[in-house]
Amino acid sequence: MHIELQYFDGCPSWTVTDDRLRALAAERPDITVTRRVVATVEDAERVGFHGSPTVLVNGVDAFAGPGIGLACRMYDTPDGPAGAPTTDQLRTVIDDA
Repeated sequence: MHIELQYFDGCPSWTVTDDRLRALAAERPDITVTRRVVATVEDAERVGFHGSPTVLVNGVDAFAGPGIGLACRMYDTPDGPAGAPTTDQLRTVIDDA
């Protein structure tokens, strides 16, 4: 299974997501995680970037939502809106893929 974490450096939440993905990948040797910096609006439009961080599981945005652009992304979590999906949310989308 391939997971790509897309982000831009101006958004701090990508590192939280990266840490959570690394922990999940450590539990599952079948998972590879790569990172892609999306640096410009043109890059965002080209790759269909829904905001930072974006998690692609086997090429599909695991939390697809409206809008494309170079912005920080918000996720609905059990504790309310957050800049990163929870570990349990990530585990669920990985298990469902």
